[in-house]
Amino acid sequence: MADKKNSIGFLYAINGLKEVFTSEFNFRLHVLSTILVTLAGLFFKISIMEWIAVIVVIGLVVSAELLNTAVEEIINYIKPEIHPAAKKIKDIAAAAVLITSLTALLVGILIFVPKLF
Repeated sequence: MADKKNSIGFLYAINGLKEVFTSEFNFRLHVLSTILVTLAGLFFKISIMEWIAVIVVIGLVVSAELLNTAVEEIINYIKPEIHPAAKKIKDIAAAAVLITSLTALLVGILIFVPKLF
């Protein structure tokens, strides 16, 4: 019974990824960035430690974007009209994505810029 329950939860997660991919432009940008960074990593033959850093920051950015989208959807459901508190909550969730994206950018700079020179 537990295996069936776990597989259903996995299907919900896959459905969530499909949903956010089709509905959120920023998520598609993150997926494109993931593909480009992966190709750059293969091209430059980055080390295992560099791969670990890249994979961790990709996971953080994608997770932050998913959580941001979930927060936005919850706020839109609970408070569909414009409200200062709803805006503040959405802005804070978006800031989390910004911070993780900037962190990923810094990691990318540290890894890839030296390989260009």
